Amino acid sequence: MKFQLKNILAVVAISITLFSCSSDSETPAVNELAELTKFKEITNTTHTIELYAHTGALEQGYNEISLRIKDKASGQYVKNATVNWIPLMHMTMITHSCPNSGVEKVTADGTLYKGNIVFQMAQNATEYWDLKIDYTINGTAYAATSVIDVPASAKQRVTTFTGSDNVRYIVAYVEPHHPKVALNDITVGVYKMESMMSFPVVDNFKVKIDPRMPSMGNHGSPNNVDFTQSTLDKLYHGKLSLTMTGLWKINLQLLNASDIVLKGETITDLVPASSIYLEIEF
Repeated sequence: MKFQLKNILAVVAISITLFSCSSDSETPAVNELAELTKFKEITNTTHTIELYAHTGALEQGYNEISLRIKDKASGQYVKNATVNWIPLMHMTMITHSCPNSGVEKVTADGTLYKGNIVFQMAQNATEYWDLKIDYTINGTAYAATSVIDVPASAKQRVTTFTGSDNVRYIVAYVEPHHPKVALNDITVGVYKMESMMSFPVVDNFKVKIDPRMPSMGNHGSPNNVDFTQSTLDKLYHGKLSLTMTGLWKINLQLLNASDIVLKGETITDLVPASSIYLEIEF
């Protein structure tokens, strides 16, 4: 009887062990850096800040940027930082910032932080962008600053203009990253310039859309849906109909909350393009 009981207990113990091992092995490891490529490191005396993007680079327009903070002494990545950033364009005569979001933790237990920056102009031979990152860890404040590369985008991904209300606006293309011949979800950001350092999101406006193919007789496409603002991400979402591959000019009109057109023109035979537009090619 004792021998039989021992055998039963042994079988139960082995089963529990195998079940535990099986359960552990079935839990997939989360790769925080999946589909991200590091493009820059910014350092100070205590930390190395790693910057990541999906394309592995920045460009003029809307950029989603992720970062990690590595402690130089321990080699460990910081999980409990509070992070802010300040992008600055150093022009010949003036310095200004650009639209940018807060920096948020991606997951509670992870090491990745994320936000977005809209560079409304590209660098050139004498004018450049730098990025200052301010962060706090356990009540201690730190900062690190470095010049960053922001080349001109191949197509027009951001447009800056003054509306009929004398306000300076910025409209930036966000997605789709990979457009296709179909009815695509499309997203843009709309911002205004309050000062050289303040570029808040514009609320409750509307953006009309009229995509055209200049190389194909300036033909349009059916079933496009104008942009309206989401209360969740504060971006503007619509539908973009693409009927063939090639270069598309996305003609825009910006309307305020009273449906008054502040900038942009309706496309006609006499007006083949709006004064504000974005471009995609695929």
